[in-house]
Amino acid sequence: MKKGIIVLVAATLGLAACNKEKKGAGGLLYTVHHSEGKEKIKEGDIIKMNFIQKNDKDSVLGSTYDNENPQVFPVQKKMYAGDMNDVLTLFGEGDSATFKVNLDTMAFYSKQPKPEQFKNDKYITFTIKVEKVFKKNAGEADSTFNKRAGEFFQADFKATAEKKKGAEDGKIKAYVADNNLKTQTSASGLQYIITAPGSAERAQLGDTVTLNYTGRLAKKDTKGKYKVFDTSDEKIAKAENKFQAGRPYGPTKMALGGTIPGFTEALQLVGKGGKITAIIPSKLGYGEQGAPQVGIMPYNPIVFDIEITDIKKAPAAAAIKK
Repeated sequence: MKKGIIVLVAATLGLAACNKEKKGAGGLLYTVHHSEGKEKIKEGDIIKMNFIQKNDKDSVLGSTYDNENPQVFPVQKKMYAGDMNDVLTLFGEGDSATFKVNLDTMAFYSKQPKPEQFKNDKYITFTIKVEKVFKKNAGEADSTFNKRAGEFFQADFKATAEKKKGAEDGKIKAYVADNNLKTQTSASGLQYIITAPGSAERAQLGDTVTLNYTGRLAKKDTKGKYKVFDTSDEKIAKAENKFQAGRPYGPTKMALGGTIPGFTEALQLVGKGGKITAIIPSKLGYGEQGAPQVGIMPYNPIVFDIEITDIKKAPAAAAIKK
């Protein structure tokens, strides 16, 4: 057998061994996809990790990749062998893996019932990538370690934010190209497509507009979809798992000028009965802070589909008009 073939066979066998599912304590199942061979994670280490969370039906329940927001947290003392903290000690910096935590074992040791969304599932599954492991130096005081870790991850967050800022134009261009859109661009940088101009009269600041709307992120998620973060459409809310019981859906009233600049500008471009799609860069949206509570991270461009169903002029404007 030639040397090149031997190397190829060895590499193939090594990859197969790395991707073989193994059993751990507490009903844990895990598969190491890639290992950098670095020192394993220990209790007290602070780690930065990306992950995709799924149930037994292979439905994605959460993804840091979608939000572009890796989680940073200290590894705690394990509650039982095979729990979330215990499994992390199997991996090191740069490793990628999939692990399945047994929900019945978790319920037994925590003395808490399985969460409602997992009541018919046996496992909660995580596919992870360990981005960084921040370790304590020998003999280092806790206060010194925590200060050093805080400074490191703060600088890391800022550097990541700058990368996102630099990538924003590319996301907008990709969205326009992927959806084969022919947009107009205003002086502010708002890109838009008017699909129906509506009536001649336009809303002004202070007017009350009634509208239907759906807001999406401008970047595809792990399912290849543009994730909805807010909508006035009950059907869309249910389909996108965004339904909020008790919230009134349907045409929504709002005062013009009480929203983000890009949304306010878009509302002034069409009249009653008008429809517009607005691609809003972060400088006209949620900027460097984002709106993490709804999944909009710093420097995320967003897209709104808007239909104005009515415009009520502000009393002062009406009086001046007379």
